[in-house]
Amino acid sequence: MSSRKVIVAVLVLVVVAGAWYAFRPERLFINQKVNEQFPTASAANMPAKQLASGTFHAGAHDTKGTASIFQLGDGKRTLRLTNFETSNGPDVHVYLVAAADAKDSEAVKTAGFIELGSLKGNIGDQNYDVPANVDLAKYRAVTIWCARFNVNFGTAPLTNDSMQSMNR
Repeated sequence: MSSRKVIVAVLVLVVVAGAWYAFRPERLFINQKVNEQFPTASAANMPAKQLASGTFHAGAHDTKGTASIFQLGDGKRTLRLTNFETSNGPDVHVYLVAAADAKDSEAVKTAGFIELGSLKGNIGDQNYDVPANVDLAKYRAVTIWCARFNVNFGTAPLTNDSMQSMNR
Protein backbone atom coordinates (compact mmCIF):
# COMPACT_ATOMS: atom_id res chain seq x y z
CA MET A 1 0.00 0.00 0.00
CA SER A 2 1.39 3.38 -0.94
CA SER A 3 1.97 6.09 1.62
CA ARG A 4 -0.72 8.23 -0.04
CA LYS A 5 -3.33 5.50 0.48
CA VAL A 6 -2.30 5.18 4.14
CA ILE A 7 -2.68 8.94 4.67
CA VAL A 8 -6.12 8.92 2.99
CA ALA A 9 -7.19 5.92 5.08
CA VAL A 10 -6.07 7.64 8.31
CA LEU A 11 -7.88 10.86 7.35
CA VAL A 12 -11.08 8.93 6.56
CA LEU A 13 -10.82 7.17 9.92
CA VAL A 14 -10.37 10.48 11.75
CA VAL A 15 -13.38 12.02 9.95
CA VAL A 16 -15.57 8.99 10.69
CA ALA A 17 -14.52 8.98 14.36
CA GLY A 18 -15.21 12.73 14.63
CA ALA A 19 -18.63 12.38 13.02
CA TRP A 20 -19.51 9.49 15.31
CA TYR A 21 -18.49 11.53 18.37
CA ALA A 22 -20.46 14.58 17.23
CA PHE A 23 -23.66 12.78 16.25
CA ARG A 24 -23.57 9.65 18.46
CA PRO A 25 -25.85 7.76 16.04
CA GLU A 26 -26.15 4.73 18.32
CA ARG A 27 -28.23 6.88 20.69
CA LEU A 28 -31.01 6.91 18.10
CA PHE A 29 -31.50 3.21 18.86
CA ILE A 30 -30.40 2.88 22.50
CA ASN A 31 -32.65 4.24 25.25
CA GLN A 32 -31.27 5.21 28.63
CA LYS A 33 -33.90 4.27 31.22
CA VAL A 34 -33.92 5.58 34.78
CA ASN A 35 -36.35 5.05 37.67
CA GLU A 36 -35.43 7.26 40.62
CA GLN A 37 -37.56 7.29 43.73
CA PHE A 38 -38.96 10.56 45.03
CA PRO A 39 -36.38 12.12 47.38
CA THR A 40 -36.97 11.82 51.10
CA ALA A 41 -36.53 14.96 53.13
CA SER A 42 -34.46 14.99 56.29
CA ALA A 43 -37.10 16.94 58.25
CA ALA A 44 -39.30 14.36 59.92
CA ASN A 45 -43.04 14.49 59.35
CA MET A 46 -42.83 17.40 56.91
CA PRO A 47 -44.55 16.44 53.67
CA ALA A 48 -43.27 17.70 50.32
CA LYS A 49 -45.26 20.58 48.86
CA GLN A 50 -45.80 20.82 45.11
CA LEU A 51 -44.95 24.35 44.00
CA ALA A 52 -45.58 24.07 40.25
CA SER A 53 -46.12 21.51 37.51
CA GLY A 54 -46.64 21.20 33.80
CA THR A 55 -46.92 18.74 30.95
CA PHE A 56 -44.22 18.44 28.30
CA HIS A 57 -44.96 19.30 24.68
CA ALA A 58 -42.70 18.48 21.76
CA GLY A 59 -40.01 20.77 20.46
CA ALA A 60 -37.59 19.26 17.96
CA HIS A 61 -38.39 15.76 19.32
CA ASP A 62 -41.49 14.11 20.72
CA THR A 63 -41.29 14.70 24.49
CA LYS A 64 -43.87 13.47 27.01
CA GLY A 65 -44.41 13.42 30.75
CA THR A 66 -44.82 15.80 33.65
CA ALA A 67 -42.37 18.19 35.28
CA SER A 68 -43.11 19.17 38.89
CA ILE A 69 -41.18 21.28 41.37
CA PHE A 70 -41.50 20.30 45.02
CA GLN A 71 -40.31 21.89 48.22
CA LEU A 72 -39.18 19.12 50.53
CA GLY A 73 -39.65 19.13 54.30
CA ASP A 74 -36.03 20.21 54.80
CA GLY A 75 -36.53 23.27 52.55
CA LYS A 76 -34.70 21.92 49.49
CA ARG A 77 -36.44 22.14 46.12
CA THR A 78 -36.51 19.32 43.59
CA LEU A 79 -37.61 19.10 39.98
CA ARG A 80 -39.21 15.71 39.35
CA LEU A 81 -39.85 14.34 35.87
CA THR A 82 -42.52 11.61 35.87
CA ASN A 83 -43.74 9.37 33.06
CA PHE A 84 -41.00 11.11 31.12
CA GLU A 85 -39.97 10.12 27.61
CA THR A 86 -37.98 11.86 24.88
CA SER A 87 -35.41 11.01 22.23
CA ASN A 88 -31.92 10.13 23.34
CA GLY A 89 -29.06 12.25 22.11
CA PRO A 90 -25.60 13.56 22.83
CA ASP A 91 -25.03 16.15 25.55
CA VAL A 92 -28.68 16.55 26.65
CA HIS A 93 -29.44 18.73 29.69
CA VAL A 94 -32.35 19.87 31.86
CA TYR A 95 -32.91 23.64 31.93
CA LEU A 96 -35.23 25.97 33.79
CA VAL A 97 -36.16 28.70 31.28
CA ALA A 98 -36.97 32.33 32.12
CA ALA A 99 -40.20 32.30 30.13
CA ALA A 100 -43.76 31.03 30.44
CA ASP A 101 -43.07 28.54 27.61
CA ALA A 102 -40.42 27.74 25.01
CA LYS A 103 -41.91 26.36 21.83
CA ASP A 104 -38.65 26.44 19.86
CA SER A 105 -34.89 26.60 20.35
CA GLU A 106 -34.64 30.35 19.81
CA ALA A 107 -37.09 31.02 22.68
CA VAL A 108 -34.76 29.21 25.10
CA LYS A 109 -31.70 31.14 23.95
CA THR A 110 -33.51 34.49 24.03
CA ALA A 111 -35.19 34.04 27.42
CA GLY A 112 -32.19 32.71 29.29
CA PHE A 113 -31.94 29.58 31.38
CA ILE A 114 -30.39 27.81 34.36
CA GLU A 115 -28.98 24.33 33.92
CA LEU A 116 -30.06 21.76 36.51
CA GLY A 117 -27.83 18.99 35.16
CA SER A 118 -27.32 16.43 32.43
CA LEU A 119 -30.37 14.37 31.54
CA LYS A 120 -30.08 11.13 33.51
CA GLY A 121 -32.10 9.09 31.04
CA ASN A 122 -34.39 9.69 28.11
CA ILE A 123 -37.07 7.45 29.66
CA GLY A 124 -38.31 7.30 33.23
CA ASP A 125 -38.81 9.14 36.51
CA GLN A 126 -35.92 11.32 37.68
CA ASN A 127 -35.03 14.13 40.09
CA TYR A 128 -32.92 17.28 39.81
CA ASP A 129 -31.96 19.70 42.59
CA VAL A 130 -33.23 23.25 42.14
CA PRO A 131 -30.79 25.77 43.69
CA ALA A 132 -32.24 27.84 46.54
CA ASN A 133 -31.39 31.13 44.79
CA VAL A 134 -33.46 30.36 41.67
CA ASP A 135 -36.48 32.66 41.38
CA LEU A 136 -39.32 30.34 40.36
CA ALA A 137 -41.52 33.31 39.48
CA LYS A 138 -38.99 34.08 36.72
CA TYR A 139 -37.99 30.56 35.61
CA ARG A 140 -41.39 29.14 34.66
CA ALA A 141 -40.65 26.36 32.18
CA VAL A 142 -38.56 23.19 32.05
CA THR A 143 -36.74 22.42 28.79
CA ILE A 144 -34.83 19.36 27.65
CA TRP A 145 -31.92 20.82 25.71
CA CYS A 146 -29.30 19.27 23.41
CA ALA A 147 -26.22 21.43 23.96
CA ARG A 148 -24.29 19.77 21.14
CA PHE A 149 -26.76 21.04 18.51
CA ASN A 150 -28.49 23.89 20.42
CA VAL A 151 -31.89 22.22 20.09
CA ASN A 152 -34.93 22.28 22.37
CA PHE A 153 -36.20 18.67 22.53
CA GLY A 154 -39.36 19.66 24.45
CA THR A 155 -40.70 21.99 27.14
CA ALA A 156 -43.08 21.81 30.10
CA PRO A 157 -44.61 25.20 30.99
CA LEU A 158 -44.99 25.31 34.79
CA THR A 159 -48.17 26.63 36.37
CA ASN A 160 -49.49 27.14 39.86
CA ASP A 161 -52.56 28.91 41.22
CA SER A 162 -50.43 30.94 43.63
CA MET A 163 -47.19 31.97 41.92
CA GLN A 164 -46.33 34.28 44.83
CA SER A 165 -46.00 31.35 47.26
CA MET A 166 -43.31 29.70 45.15
CA ASN A 167 -40.39 31.66 46.62
CA ARG A 168 -41.20 31.55 50.31
